[in-house]
Amino acid sequence: MTTLSVTTWSLEQTAPTDLRPAAVPEGDVRVVRSEVPSPEFSRFLYASVGGDIRWTDRLGWTYARWQEHLERPGVETWVAYDRGTPAGYVELEAQDEGVVEILYFGLLPAFRGRRIGGHLLSYGVARAWDLADRWPGVKPTTRVWLHTCSKDGEHAMDNYVRRGFRLFDTKVEDEPEVATPGPWPGAYSA
Repeated sequence: MTTLSVTTWSLEQTAPTDLRPAAVPEGDVRVVRSEVPSPEFSRFLYASVGGDIRWTDRLGWTYARWQEHLERPGVETWVAYDRGTPAGYVELEAQDEGVVEILYFGLLPAFRGRRIGGHLLSYGVARAWDLADRWPGVKPTTRVWLHTCSKDGEHAMDNYVRRGFRLFDTKVEDEPEVATPGPWPGAYSA
Protein backbone atom coordinates (compact mmCIF):
# COMPACT_ATOMS: atom_id res chain seq x y z
CA MET A 1 0.00 0.00 0.00
CA THR A 2 1.32 3.42 -0.98
CA THR A 3 1.31 6.08 1.72
CA LEU A 4 1.18 9.84 1.56
CA SER A 5 2.79 12.16 4.11
CA VAL A 6 0.07 14.61 5.20
CA THR A 7 0.59 17.72 7.30
CA THR A 8 -2.44 18.84 9.29
CA TRP A 9 -2.61 22.35 10.71
CA SER A 10 -5.12 23.32 13.42
CA LEU A 11 -6.10 26.98 13.61
CA GLU A 12 -8.36 29.02 15.88
CA GLN A 13 -9.98 32.32 16.69
CA THR A 14 -10.70 33.15 20.32
CA ALA A 15 -12.78 36.32 19.93
CA PRO A 16 -15.23 37.61 17.31
CA THR A 17 -12.88 40.56 16.76
CA ASP A 18 -10.27 38.13 15.39
CA LEU A 19 -12.29 37.82 12.17
CA ARG A 20 -10.92 39.89 9.30
CA PRO A 21 -13.67 39.67 6.65
CA ALA A 22 -12.89 39.40 2.96
CA ALA A 23 -14.50 41.71 0.45
CA VAL A 24 -17.85 40.67 -0.96
CA PRO A 25 -17.29 39.37 -4.51
CA GLU A 26 -18.87 41.11 -7.46
CA GLY A 27 -21.93 39.64 -9.08
CA ASP A 28 -24.86 37.71 -7.70
CA VAL A 29 -23.21 35.71 -4.91
CA ARG A 30 -25.35 34.82 -1.91
CA VAL A 31 -24.77 32.73 1.18
CA VAL A 32 -27.84 30.93 2.51
CA ARG A 33 -28.32 28.53 5.40
CA SER A 34 -29.58 25.11 4.35
CA GLU A 35 -32.13 24.84 7.16
CA VAL A 36 -33.82 21.58 6.16
CA PRO A 37 -31.54 18.62 6.94
CA SER A 38 -30.99 16.97 3.56
CA PRO A 39 -28.58 14.02 3.37
CA GLU A 40 -28.76 14.11 -0.44
CA PHE A 41 -27.79 17.78 -0.67
CA SER A 42 -25.11 17.57 2.01
CA ARG A 43 -23.54 14.52 0.38
CA PHE A 44 -23.63 16.34 -2.98
CA LEU A 45 -21.76 19.30 -1.46
CA TYR A 46 -19.24 17.08 0.32
CA ALA A 47 -18.47 14.93 -2.74
CA SER A 48 -18.46 17.84 -5.20
CA VAL A 49 -16.23 20.12 -3.13
CA GLY A 50 -13.89 17.44 -1.82
CA GLY A 51 -13.81 14.98 -4.69
CA ASP A 52 -10.64 16.33 -6.25
CA ILE A 53 -8.80 16.76 -2.93
CA ARG A 54 -9.40 13.30 -1.46
CA TRP A 55 -12.25 13.96 0.96
CA THR A 56 -13.28 10.35 1.53
CA ASP A 57 -14.15 9.90 5.22
CA ARG A 58 -17.89 10.54 4.71
CA LEU A 59 -18.37 8.80 1.36
CA GLY A 60 -19.36 5.58 3.09
CA TRP A 61 -21.92 7.21 5.37
CA THR A 62 -25.43 5.82 5.13
CA TYR A 63 -28.46 8.01 4.61
CA ALA A 64 -29.35 7.49 8.29
CA ARG A 65 -25.85 8.55 9.42
CA TRP A 66 -26.08 11.76 7.35
CA GLN A 67 -29.56 12.47 8.75
CA GLU A 68 -28.42 11.87 12.32
CA HIS A 69 -25.45 14.22 11.91
CA LEU A 70 -27.42 17.00 10.21
CA GLU A 71 -30.20 16.94 12.83
CA ARG A 72 -27.83 17.47 15.76
CA PRO A 73 -28.41 20.79 17.57
CA GLY A 74 -25.79 23.30 16.49
CA VAL A 75 -24.89 21.68 13.16
CA GLU A 76 -25.36 24.16 10.31
CA THR A 77 -24.62 24.16 6.60
CA TRP A 78 -24.18 27.53 4.88
CA VAL A 79 -24.10 27.41 1.07
CA ALA A 80 -22.66 29.98 -1.34
CA TYR A 81 -24.63 30.38 -4.56
CA ASP A 82 -23.28 32.08 -7.67
CA ARG A 83 -26.24 33.16 -9.80
CA GLY A 84 -28.39 30.44 -8.23
CA THR A 85 -25.88 27.60 -8.60
CA PRO A 86 -24.28 26.01 -5.50
CA ALA A 87 -20.64 27.15 -5.47
CA GLY A 88 -19.43 25.90 -2.10
CA TYR A 89 -20.27 25.47 1.55
CA VAL A 90 -19.17 25.75 5.14
CA GLU A 91 -20.37 23.27 7.77
CA LEU A 92 -20.38 24.30 11.43
CA GLU A 93 -20.72 22.13 14.53
CA ALA A 94 -21.32 23.37 18.08
CA GLN A 95 -19.14 21.47 20.53
CA ASP A 96 -18.74 21.55 24.32
CA GLU A 97 -18.12 24.73 26.30
CA GLY A 98 -18.91 27.25 23.56
CA VAL A 99 -16.53 25.82 20.97
CA VAL A 100 -17.61 25.75 17.30
CA GLU A 101 -15.67 23.73 14.74
CA ILE A 102 -15.70 24.48 11.04
CA LEU A 103 -15.95 20.85 9.98
CA TYR A 104 -15.85 21.46 6.23
CA PHE A 105 -15.29 24.45 4.01
CA GLY A 106 -14.61 24.69 0.30
CA LEU A 107 -15.73 25.49 -3.20
CA LEU A 108 -16.63 23.29 -6.14
CA PRO A 109 -13.67 23.29 -8.55
CA ALA A 110 -15.46 25.43 -11.18
CA PHE A 111 -15.92 28.25 -8.64
CA ARG A 112 -12.40 28.46 -7.23
CA GLY A 113 -10.34 31.54 -8.01
CA ARG A 114 -13.37 33.88 -8.22
CA ARG A 115 -12.98 35.48 -4.77
CA ILE A 116 -15.98 33.56 -3.45
CA GLY A 117 -13.97 31.52 -0.92
CA GLY A 118 -12.82 34.44 1.23
CA HIS A 119 -16.34 35.79 1.38
CA LEU A 120 -17.89 32.40 2.19
CA LEU A 121 -15.31 31.74 4.91
CA SER A 122 -15.89 35.21 6.41
CA TYR A 123 -19.64 34.66 6.42
CA GLY A 124 -19.29 31.17 7.91
CA VAL A 125 -16.96 32.34 10.68
CA ALA A 126 -19.37 35.16 11.57
CA ARG A 127 -22.16 32.56 11.76
CA ALA A 128 -19.95 30.40 14.00
CA TRP A 129 -19.58 33.34 16.38
CA ASP A 130 -23.35 33.95 16.56
CA LEU A 131 -24.43 30.29 16.34
CA ALA A 132 -25.89 30.23 19.88
CA ASP A 133 -28.35 32.96 18.84
CA ARG A 134 -30.05 30.38 16.58
CA TRP A 135 -29.85 27.37 18.93
CA PRO A 136 -31.49 27.60 22.38
CA GLY A 137 -29.43 25.59 24.84
CA VAL A 138 -26.15 26.00 22.95
CA LYS A 139 -23.58 28.01 24.89
CA PRO A 140 -22.36 31.30 23.39
CA THR A 141 -19.30 30.81 21.21
CA THR A 142 -15.94 31.39 22.89
CA ARG A 143 -13.70 29.76 20.27
CA VAL A 144 -13.92 28.87 16.57
CA TRP A 145 -11.46 26.34 15.23
CA LEU A 146 -10.72 24.23 12.17
CA HIS A 147 -8.07 22.10 10.64
CA THR A 148 -6.68 22.05 7.14
CA CYS A 149 -4.10 19.80 5.59
CA SER A 150 -1.59 19.55 2.80
CA LYS A 151 -4.20 17.72 0.67
CA ASP A 152 -6.53 20.76 0.69
CA GLY A 153 -6.54 23.49 -1.94
CA GLU A 154 -3.35 25.47 -2.44
CA HIS A 155 -4.93 28.71 -1.14
CA ALA A 156 -6.70 27.23 1.90
CA MET A 157 -4.11 28.06 4.56
CA ASP A 158 -3.59 31.59 3.24
CA ASN A 159 -7.35 32.21 3.29
CA TYR A 160 -7.61 31.06 6.92
CA VAL A 161 -4.70 33.23 8.05
CA ARG A 162 -6.04 36.27 6.19
CA ARG A 163 -9.40 35.79 7.94
CA GLY A 164 -7.65 36.04 11.32
CA PHE A 165 -7.07 32.40 12.28
CA ARG A 166 -3.95 31.55 14.30
CA LEU A 167 -2.04 28.27 14.16
CA PHE A 168 -2.09 26.24 17.40
CA ASP A 169 -1.02 22.74 16.33
CA THR A 170 0.77 20.92 13.50
CA LYS A 171 0.91 17.17 12.92
CA VAL A 172 2.53 15.10 10.20
CA GLU A 173 1.24 11.58 9.58
CA ASP A 174 1.44 8.99 6.86
CA GLU A 175 -1.94 8.07 5.39
CA PRO A 176 -2.87 5.45 2.84
CA GLU A 177 -2.96 7.07 -0.59
CA VAL A 178 -6.44 6.88 -2.06
CA ALA A 179 -7.53 7.72 -5.57
CA THR A 180 -9.13 11.11 -6.07
CA PRO A 181 -12.76 10.02 -6.29
CA GLY A 182 -14.29 13.10 -7.88
CA PRO A 183 -17.93 13.94 -7.18
CA TRP A 184 -18.95 10.48 -8.47
CA PRO A 185 -16.96 7.35 -9.36
CA GLY A 186 -14.87 7.90 -12.46
CA ALA A 187 -15.47 11.66 -12.70
CA TYR A 188 -11.79 12.47 -13.12
CA SER A 189 -10.59 9.40 -15.01
CA ALA A 190 -9.27 9.88 -18.51
